[in-house]
Amino acid sequence: MKTSELKDKSVDELKELITTTGSELFQARLQNFTNQLDDTASLPRRRRDVARIQTELRRRELETLAESVKQALAAGETK
Repeated sequence: MKTSELKDKSVDELKELITTTGSELFQARLQNFTNQLDDTASLPRRRRDVARIQTELRRRELETLAESVKQALAAGETK
């Protein structure tokens, strides 16, 4: 999954995606533990996908926080 794909999604879609990807990662880890997983390279790939999604959610959170700070500073300067 690319970050450009994540930027097009809404926050709700990202939260849903992180739960599904997290559960897929959990299932893959269980399969790896029981030697049923054929593609072991999928584990770090899924882990990185979860990290990318979390990063995008945090970036958006910080953007909204920065906007609210800018608005508060602008309102304070006009007084």
